[in-house]
Amino acid sequence: MEKQSGGKENGYITKAKPQPDFYHTCTDIIRLHFKFLYQKPLIKINVIMKKTKLLILLLLGFLTTQAQLNTEELSLTISKAEDANLQKLKSYLWKRKSEAYMDGQLKATTWTEFSFDATGKVQAKVIDAETSVKQKPGLRGNAQKSAIEAKMDYVEKALGLSVQYAYMTKGQLLDFFSKATVSKKDDGTLVAVADNVYVQGDKLTVHVDPKTNLFKYKEFKSLLGKDPIDGVINYESFSSGVSHVSATVMNMPAQKMKINATNQDYSQRVN
Repeated sequence: MEKQSGGKENGYITKAKPQPDFYHTCTDIIRLHFKFLYQKPLIKINVIMKKTKLLILLLLGFLTTQAQLNTEELSLTISKAEDANLQKLKSYLWKRKSEAYMDGQLKATTWTEFSFDATGKVQAKVIDAETSVKQKPGLRGNAQKSAIEAKMDYVEKALGLSVQYAYMTKGQLLDFFSKATVSKKDDGTLVAVADNVYVQGDKLTVHVDPKTNLFKYKEFKSLLGKDPIDGVINYESFSSGVSHVSATVMNMPAQKMKINATNQDYSQRVN
């Protein structure tokens, strides 16, 4: 007989018995169950149905537990990969160019400088801003200037909100995945969706590259005060493999505004 990793029995080498997998275990249980039922033709129908329902409930319960365990394992894997990537990203400085549009026309452009502080929090500093709106003279011009400043402030607050969804701590990611429903697309991309992530009524959808366990892009719906806001955050990677935000698009229907923001000029700190 062919030599295997089993043992000797009656002078012959025996093959090791394969361990049953979950699929075959379930199949065997169902087969034995119905074999038993058909051997007992006098059993009442209601008894048969009760036994069958009980078996199905037990199997469904086991499958649900397995799915939960897989989701938990997946969330830990992604959170760990994202946290490791974030630690590398903390050594970088970069700028963001943000363009605000109203009724399809460019109204304002701001440049913001970004970095991480000693505690690991993202710090933003507006370094320049300009508007395409021609200022009116006199009192009307002053009122116009105040209105423009208010709009610019609104834009910065909206962009600040997007930063919260873009850069999440490991703890925030674990909390997100504990609420999320996870699925897989045909191309293997993992998609997780959760509500009430930061504020009541918001929604975050993340798309994860299964090869790196890093984000491909995020979609969010949130509130700025009482105003609804939605946006898409896109990610790219340096040649080193470090992932970073490349662009953000936001819609603010209450203000009839749209923002296109591009991250650029990434550079590493010199110690």
